[in-house]
Amino acid sequence: MPPTSKKTGKAVAKAVEAKKKLAKGQHIVRKKNMRTSVHFYRPRTLKLARSPKFPRKAVPKRNKLDSFSIIKHPLTTESAMKKIEDTNTLVFIVDVKANKHQIKSAVNKLYNIEAQKVNTLITPDHTKKAYVRLAADYDALDVANKIGSDLSTRVAAWRSVALFHGVELRRADPAYPSELLCRTTDNLLRQFDIDDGDVLVSV
Repeated sequence: MPPTSKKTGKAVAKAVEAKKKLAKGQHIVRKKNMRTSVHFYRPRTLKLARSPKFPRKAVPKRNKLDSFSIIKHPLTTESAMKKIEDTNTLVFIVDVKANKHQIKSAVNKLYNIEAQKVNTLITPDHTKKAYVRLAADYDALDVANKIGSDLSTRVAAWRSVALFHGVELRRADPAYPSELLCRTTDNLLRQFDIDDGDVLVSV
């Protein structure tokens, strides 16, 4: 019986394979990777940065902890004055959530001074004090005087603006409720230590 085409095809393929082996040789050298560990790890693939086609929020979130919120007001107690004279250090009351890096940058932004070191502590009444040690080329006493003069100038300016808009700055009194009518003024009063106890009230 003559061989079928199927058998012929297999024989031809086998013969071609044998011919290739004869041409290359029986033992083919294959390169193998050297493994030095028994563990297998997923390769670190490329991770592209997000580039959204549209914003996920219509209005971006406001930074609640800005410089004016971080620094509430400078402290003017006797111990704070002693720190200014002895160790070239200013003392501020700051936000409880603020860290040392934020306090340092806020002081630089508000008062244009370079802080060498910042120490913080939380008092028993849950307020945070920041001891800002100034660099050697700054005098803490001069900076404190500048902050004080700046305070009196700004309060005087806000008095005139408030009176123009029909609002009077009065001394704190139980008969008058403490109504802060403007967020900017609120920030100003929280930022500085106003000794005479002024608050904004409606006329």
